[in-house]
Amino acid sequence: MSHKFFFTFLLSLTTIFLSFTKANKENVHPYHVGSVEVNYNSKSKTFEVTGRFFLDDLENGLAKKYGGTFHFNDEKYKTKLNEALSKYCQEYFKLKTDNKFLKVNYIGYEEDQESVNVYLESEPVVNPKKVETAVSFLYNLFDDQINIVHIIVNGDRKSEKLTYPNRYLYKQF
Repeated sequence: MSHKFFFTFLLSLTTIFLSFTKANKENVHPYHVGSVEVNYNSKSKTFEVTGRFFLDDLENGLAKKYGGTFHFNDEKYKTKLNEALSKYCQEYFKLKTDNKFLKVNYIGYEEDQESVNVYLESEPVVNPKKVETAVSFLYNLFDDQINIVHIIVNGDRKSEKLTYPNRYLYKQF
C-alpha cells in the first residue's frame, strides 16, 4: 500500500468521523417524537397520564419557554425542574371528558439516561364515554414534533399520531 493511498484513506475516515461527531452534537436524534398515555384507572376513577420524551428535548423546551438552564440527572435542578414541568404540563396538556374539562395535577418525573417520564393525574370522573385531549408537548421547540397519544378506558386502547400543529384528539368509548 502506498503512502499516498494510506494518507488519503486516513483523511477520508477522519472527515467521515468528524461529520458524524458534528451531526451528533447538533442533533442527537433526527426525529422529535414523544408519547403520551392517558389511562383510566377504574379503581381510583382518575386518568393516569404518562408522557415520555427525549431528555435533551425536554430540557431545551423548558429552557426556551422559561429561560435559564435545566438539567435532568442532576439533583440540584430537581426543584426547578418540578416547578417548570408543573407549569409546562398545565399549558401543553388538557383533558376533557363528556364535555367537561378535568383538573390535571402534576405528580412528578423520572429520568433515565436518554428519556424522561412525566406523570400527571386527573381529578376523579365516573365512567367516561367521550375523551378529548389537547397535547402539544414540545410544539414550542420543534415544528416537526410528533406525539403518539394512547387513550385507554376499561382496557379499550385507542391510539393516534399527532403531528405539529395538530394537537386535538377525540375518542368515544
